Amino acid sequence: MSDIIHEKRLAAEKAVDLINDGDVVGLGTGSTVHFFLLKLSESIRNGSLKNIVGVATSKNTEQKAVELGIPVSALNSNPVINITVDGADEIDPEFNLIKGGGGALLREKIIAQASKQLVIVADPSKFSERLFQKFRLPVEVFPMALGVEAHYLMGLGAVPEQRVDEKGKTYITDEGNFILDCKFSIESDILEIDRKINSRAGVAEHGLFLNMATKIISMGNGFAKIFENSQELLKLKSAKK
Repeated sequence: MSDIIHEKRLAAEKAVDLINDGDVVGLGTGSTVHFFLLKLSESIRNGSLKNIVGVATSKNTEQKAVELGIPVSALNSNPVINITVDGADEIDPEFNLIKGGGGALLREKIIAQASKQLVIVADPSKFSERLFQKFRLPVEVFPMALGVEAHYLMGLGAVPEQRVDEKGKTYITDEGNFILDCKFSIESDILEIDRKINSRAGVAEHGLFLNMATKIISMGNGFAKIFENSQELLKLKSAKK
């Protein structure tokens, strides 16, 4: 097992410590969350966690949860979620995120907004001094608005590229939409970009998750650590320099 996969596994397993009996748990999407699902399933099977209900952020996650024996339910049946555990593509020192690399950004944001806690599990490679340093911003658009929204995003300084799947075909989200992966300058004002993209009727959602994460779980000094605020995270980054 590579070091980065090992770190993902340890951090994801640490997130299970935050789950309590009877919780409605938002189940994120992505490779890191896979390890969380495995550990959560094990805890349910051995009886250390009881009466857990999961609400999945993607069809893929829901299928995995069912296969692992994790009870799942629709969001409409459980509109208040105790805790959501998810990954991120990029994290800044203030816990702002870029998400959507796995294509589930719309469901992920809906479920994050319904959650009392949003816990992000990430290996240290996902941390940046500023967003857009490492990752493009996914913008989910309605198919009929693809061209006009791409033009609008270029006006904001983005270089948009329509996402394709592993076969080179148009990537289609669970909701039947397209994704534009947008390259922005790291000097861009994320609050202004958030505001301006939110104003567009042709945009279903975008991957900026601002002021939403309540905890970050990552590796520090060889073990998984829960960071409750940005100052703790900055101390870790400074210690590694």
